Formats: sequence, C-alpha cells, structure tokens
Amino acid sequence: MNYNFNEIEAKWQRYWAENETFKAEDHSTKPKYYVLDMFPYPSGAGLHVGHPLGYIASDIYARFKRHQGYNVLHPMGYDSFGLPAEQYAIQTGQHPAKTTEVNTARYREQLDRIGFSFDWSRQFKTSEPSYYKHTQMIFIHLFNSWYDKDADKARSITDLVACFEKEGNSSVNAHSDEDTPIFTSEEWNRMSTEAQEDLLQKYRLTYLADIEVNWCPELGTVLANDEIVNGVSERGGHPVVRKKMKQWSMRITAYADRLLQGLSTIDWPQPLKDSQTNWIGRSEGAEVSFQVEGHQELIKVFTTRPDTLFGVSFMTLAPEHDLVSKITTDAQRAEVEAYIEETAKRSELDRMSDVKRITGAFTGAYVLHPFSGDRIPVWIGDYVLASYGTGAVMAVPCGDQRDYDFAQHFNLSIPNVFEGVSIEDEAFTDKGTTIIANSDFLNGLDYATAKRTMIDRLEAEGKGTGKVNYRLRDAVFSRQRYWGEPFPVYYVNGRPQMLPESALPLELPEVTQYLPTEKGDPPLGNAKVWAWDAVNQKVVDVNLIDDQTIFPLELNTMPGWAGSSQYFNRFMDPHNEAQLADKEKVVYWKGVDLYIGGSEHAVTHLLYARFWQHFMYDLGLVSQPEFAKKLINQGMITGLSAIVYRRSKTNTYYSHGLIDFKDPSAENYIDHFEKLRVDVGLINSSDELDIEGLKKWQPQYADTSFVLEKDRYIVGREVEKMSKRWYNVVNPDQICEEYGADALRLYEMFLGPLEQSKPWNTAGITGVSGFLKKLWKLYDSVNDENPSAEAFKILHKTIKKVQDDLESFSFNTSVSSFMICVNTLTSEKCSSRQILEPLAILVSPYAPHIAEELWMKLGNSPSIAHQPFPVFDASYLVESEKEYPVSFNGKMRFKITLSADASKDEIEKAVISHEKTAEQLKGAAPKKVIVVPGKIVNIVV
Repeated sequence: MNYNFNEIEAKWQRYWAENETFKAEDHSTKPKYYVLDMFPYPSGAGLHVGHPLGYIASDIYARFKRHQGYNVLHPMGYDSFGLPAEQYAIQTGQHPAKTTEVNTARYREQLDRIGFSFDWSRQFKTSEPSYYKHTQMIFIHLFNSWYDKDADKARSITDLVACFEKEGNSSVNAHSDEDTPIFTSEEWNRMSTEAQEDLLQKYRLTYLADIEVNWCPELGTVLANDEIVNGVSERGGHPVVRKKMKQWSMRITAYADRLLQGLSTIDWPQPLKDSQTNWIGRSEGAEVSFQVEGHQELIKVFTTRPDTLFGVSFMTLAPEHDLVSKITTDAQRAEVEAYIEETAKRSELDRMSDVKRITGAFTGAYVLHPFSGDRIPVWIGDYVLASYGTGAVMAVPCGDQRDYDFAQHFNLSIPNVFEGVSIEDEAFTDKGTTIIANSDFLNGLDYATAKRTMIDRLEAEGKGTGKVNYRLRDAVFSRQRYWGEPFPVYYVNGRPQMLPESALPLELPEVTQYLPTEKGDPPLGNAKVWAWDAVNQKVVDVNLIDDQTIFPLELNTMPGWAGSSQYFNRFMDPHNEAQLADKEKVVYWKGVDLYIGGSEHAVTHLLYARFWQHFMYDLGLVSQPEFAKKLINQGMITGLSAIVYRRSKTNTYYSHGLIDFKDPSAENYIDHFEKLRVDVGLINSSDELDIEGLKKWQPQYADTSFVLEKDRYIVGREVEKMSKRWYNVVNPDQICEEYGADALRLYEMFLGPLEQSKPWNTAGITGVSGFLKKLWKLYDSVNDENPSAEAFKILHKTIKKVQDDLESFSFNTSVSSFMICVNTLTSEKCSSRQILEPLAILVSPYAPHIAEELWMKLGNSPSIAHQPFPVFDASYLVESEKEYPVSFNGKMRFKITLSADASKDEIEKAVISHEKTAEQLKGAAPKKVIVVPGKIVNIVV
C-alpha cells in the first residue's frame, strides 16, 4: 500500500477529535504535566510556517510525556482582543466579534491540520464574556486590595479602612503614593466619603491617576512603550505624543522586589531574566532635597552616587515635570515651552535610547546646594523622564558621561570631585577606585564610605534620606478602544465604584461606530445603553443618568495584556461559571510545567502575568506565586525573500547574476538599481522567476522588460522576517497538501535548535518527506522473527538518543537519529515486530499521523498516543566481538574478528596462528608482537 499522507492524516485527525484522545483528566493517579504555548492573536492572515514552530515543539514534548505515563494538560485558546480587529471594524463597520470568529475558525482549521494534541474541550477566547468575567473579577480584587509591607503581601482594603478608623495611618507600612498625607483616626472619621475615597486611591492596587501617556491621535488611544517604534505607532506608523490623561493604573511597583526575587526560583532563559531585571531596575542611593531659589518648593532628586554631591554643577528636570512652568522665568518661558512641545512628540523609549542627541533649555531658575549653598542652574532635557525617579537629575558631569556631554554642549562647569583623576576628555565612571576630593567632609574617603557618610549627613540634617529606587513604573491599564474588556466600574460624584460580582460579566455594548466620539470620549461613549442602574443592578440607557441612582459607566477598556495575565489558570477549569478555577483543580495542576513562546513578550505579557500571579497567590486564588516553572523562547523561522532588480528610472529588470555588487565604477553596480520584493510563490527551486506569472501578479509588472542570464531571470535572495509585507510568507496548508503535516513537523524541527532563528527553504523538505516514505516501506511485511543484533543495537541507540534529546529539548538532532535508524534497518532488511513496534512509538511525538497508521498496521488497537515509551537497554550496545586490524611493520595487511573480552595473550595466539600471518611471515619468526586490546595488533619482522 502506498503512503497516502493526505488520507492518513485526515483519518487520524478525525479519530482524535471524535474520541477526545488528548482530553486531560482533572483528577488522576498519574503524575501531572502542564504544557502551554503562548496563545495566539487570531489575525486575518492566518498562520504561516513560522508560527507553528513553538507549537510543534510543545506538542512533541506533550506527546512524549503521555508516553511516559503523565496526565498531560495541553490546551489552546485565543488572545482575541486586539487593535487589528478594531481597525478593521473602523474601516468596514463589521463588528470585531464577527471578524474574530472568522479568524479563529481559520486558525483552528490550520492548527488541526498540523496534528496538534491539544485538549480542545478547554478552548476559549479572551473576548468571550464567560472568560473576561474573571478578568473583571481580578480587577475588582485589585481595586479592593492594598499592599502591606510588613506582611509583604496584598490585603483587603477593608482591613486598611478599619485601621484608619481606629488609629489613622501613621503606623501603616503600606506601598502607597509618595504624597500620601499623615492623618489621625479623628481626621479620617470627619472626612466625607469622597475625601476618604481620594485617600484610598493612594493605596489601592489599581487606581485612577493623571498620568503622562503615549497618545496616538490617529488611533485614538494610549499606547504602551513597546507599541511604539521609532516615535510612531507600531500599528500603522502614526505619530505619538506625550500628554496627561486620567488613567487606570496597576500598582505593580508594590511587587518589584518579589518579582526580582522570584526570578531565581524559575527555569527561564537568562536573557529574558536579565530583561525583566533591567526593566524593574532596582538601585540603592539617596533622595536629596534642593531648595528652589525664590520659591517655597523643594526639588527632590534620587541619585545612586550621593558621594558625588559636591560635584553637582547643574540640575536637569524632565520637560513634563510639574514644577517647570512654575519656576521658569519670563525671559526663558518661550524657549522652554517650545522645547516642551517638541519633546512631547517623542516616546519615552526614543528619549532613553537616543544617547547621541543633546538638547535642552535653561529655565532661568536656580536651586541651592544643600551643603555649600551654591547656586545651581536648572535646565530641562529630554533625557530625563518624569516617570523615572523624581523626574529630576542632579547633574555631576565629572562622573556621568551623559551629564559631561550635556555640560560641554551648553558650556556648563565641570568640577572634579575625584582625587588624581583627569576629566579633560571624558567623565570618570569607575566608582570602584574612587577617592573623593574637593568635597568638604567627604575628602579622602573611598566610594562606599563616602556614600554612607553622605546619606548619614543628609538624614541627620533633614536634607535627604537613603532610598531604594526602581526603574519600574506602575502600569497604565486604560485603553481608549472598543475591542477590549470593559471595566466593571461606574462613577458616583466622579469617584469609581465597582459593580457587584453578581453583575458580571459586564458585556461590551453595541455602538454606532468604533471611533472616539465628537467630544473626544473613547468609542464606548457612542453606546446608547451604557449606564448603571444601582437600584435594579443592570445596564440601562445613558439618557437615564441622574447621578442619584443611575450613573455613568467607565468608557475606557482594558489593555491587550489583561486577558493574557491569567489565562493559564483558567485552562485548569475553563467551564467554571462561579470562579476562575476550582481550588482542588488549582492544587492538582499547580502551574505550567513547560511554557513556550517568543522572547518579545518579556515584559508586556510575562512580567505583568507574573505580577497578577503573585497577587492572586496572596489572595489564595492560586497555589504558587510563579505561574510557569520552565520557559523556552523559540527562535524565529525567517523568510527567504525574492528580489528583482529594476534599473533606476526605467522599467527594465536585470537578472541577479548580471548585477555587480563590488565595483562602484561598473555599469551594472547595485547602486544603479532598485530592489523590489516579489511573491516567493513565483520562484522555483532554482531561484528562477516565472516572468509571465509576475506580469499577472501586479499591474506594475505588466509592461516590463527583462534582461536575462542564460535565458532565465534569476532572483536575488535575502533572509528576513517572514511577513506579508515582504511577500515571503509560506502557507503551512500548502506544505501539508504537498508533503503532509508529519513532514512539516519534522522539517521545522530539523531546521536547527529550537531557540535559534533559521531560514525557511521549501526545497529542503524533500529530505524528511523521503525519510517518511522509507519509514513506511519498513512496515510492508512485518514478521515475528527475532531481529539481528545490529537491529537491536540501532534501535536502542536511537531510544537513548531520542529520549536524551527530548529531555534537553534538542529536537533537531532526534530527526537525524530517526533517519540513521531507518537507513540502518532498511539495509538490515529488518521486518521484526520487536523492532518496529517501539520504533513507531519513538517516532510518534514527531510524526503522529504515520505512527498511528503504522501502529494499526502492526495489528494493534488505536491509539498509539498513550503507549509506554520504549525502555533503553544498554546491553544491546555492548560489543560482543571486536574487529582488529593486523599490521606488519606498521602496514595493515588483514583484519580479524575476535571476542570483545579476549585477553592480550588470547589475541596474540589467535593472530599468530592465523593463515594470513603465516603468509606474511613466510617461515620467519616475528621479532616482536605488539597487542593493544580493543585497538590494534602490530607484528615486527
């Protein structure tokens, strides 16, 4: 029977679906193993061959663990809220839910075709009300919680209120806003409800505040730093400006230390851990207060180098610092305001990364040095961020290169506070060998002593304090979009109130359009039924709002990372309407054992998900503080783009071999041509372009001429990200149709180590396709005869290699081992069931469809999916015989096979008595016989 992969794969995909082969049990005597992929956003383009890389790897491992006897949870769902669907809705008027439904159906079709062993009974989308009900519930929990530093955990806000009522807040050690006032119980109890809520906002783990945000007018929404590239929105390339808006924020900073410490408890890639460590940015130093000359205000500055305080020669404020407008002199106001306006057009990320660009403006104001009393000029500069530290920098140009460059650029003084160090050409930044000079009471002290001495002096004189600072800022949690989770919030006298749990989910309303309103409100402002009737506990018409019993609902929606911050817990119990997950199931599954996804999610998803998990752990909703024990970042499968070369100012295209890439004086030098990408589907395996196909592909190529080489047009090739934009996308459906899903799975693993990026080349898949055909032929006539020793040897060698590879996630080398094994068994003409049954199980995680069919051909009942993994027996690798090369005066003349455990004397005796030795000696006696057991025999004559 021929290997008809299309029929075989369709057959087993139906079988798995109908029999729920991969459905996990929530209570089992088996050990559990939870394998999870970062679930996808279902885009309209569907999957290309680069997308399944991580899914194939996780699926191989999930299948392997089932063979090892584990109860495996391997679910899949969709992160279906997102800006692309909303943009499509704006352009077409089609509801995002309909677009999402079509897209997820397409994704499901493609995923099924590749043969993944997902437990589809647990599937959900983050845009389903039954799911985001629990996202809303966690938001309410966050709102009703505060962080107790003494207990080092989140606690109920009712505990905090009880403390305020009894003794005020002077003894409360909480993570709160820095401007939180101290008050007594009497003062608290006299406050109005509104005033009390304003104070509680300074403690709640999610709160409303006026925050500097990245605002994209064209998209009508706030963007996170990682959604901005080169100062414009990643989606659409639209301008982004900085502005203050009232936004919901998450007090992730309360968990900064725990998030840092938790990294040591999880097996995640070190570069990703480093990324999170840097993002959190813990640093120790001092907060110093500088008096503004002529004003009552103090400017507080955090510095990691208080030992260099006497080296301050100017101060730089963030352009958006609250005091800038107040302290700027009339003479400098126009320049300062112009600079602020220009800075607002740049994202924080751009300002932080652009170290070469030096700009700033003098405010005309001065602060006084806390010890010397010297006047220090106050500047503003875009390299200082209001969101980091206090938004002010005490500039010490002798010890910081950026301050040094700024001072030189604006001709500011650079006092030297380091003994025996020249700062003529650059700043001195080696604090390890620093001896302080020109610094009054710090003179002659080393770095560590000077730092401690200065902090003690600042605290003693009330001019500052020692402090730990974090780069991490509270996370903005509002988006001015329609397609996102609605906040379960209504407003009474402008203060937020939470909906009762019984009212959840608060579902997205219908709107007339998906753009902001004419008044500039978010798209939910277009909803007609979007007010809360507090008496009847339901959503009603906005025209009924009376601010007595019917109140306005929140118009913002949650960001994209909200739904992905706890989905891994929901998969444990996805149909539970009452709670996120039953506690017994949470205790059983505990957390994700293996998580696979891209490194680009280091912060937006992974850091925020860890924050939510730690918070939920505090509340007893989950059983462990870290959600994923092991994480692997898969690399990228890049595309092989096809390039055509058009001579500038013509419509003539030259074949790649006719272009000169080295000699600028050549007539056909590359600079005389424009490089254009064309659809890789128009290129054959020899890089030859289908010219007629190109002319039909796009109108711009209809009337073109081509200069050929050897009657062919050969394209250039460039490896780059696989993207529709570069026309280098390869559809997995096409590969499955032409070669089969098993071939696709094997080839993606064969391309190279999982963590590395590697280019796709469809021509290369023929190798694994041929391997599968060879494997199939091995099972043509299976018998029950005893196999040869060589067959046992290659089988157990392969078992050992494949198991080692699986346990170290080295999937690529397993594929090579399968090929070697099948080639050896083919040459041995092996048809023994004792070899072929375990071989089918070995191959099953990688190529499950053919393995199922071969298992059935062997006369077994389906499914192979839960068969025990073959056990390695080292005895089959022990050599019983050894072949010795026999040399005469160093020249090998023949070989002899002897027992592997033969002694030195036995080897010598066997060789001397051999007839071929007699032929070589011709009656002469050997002078010497050299025997190296296990290696060689050399006879000296």
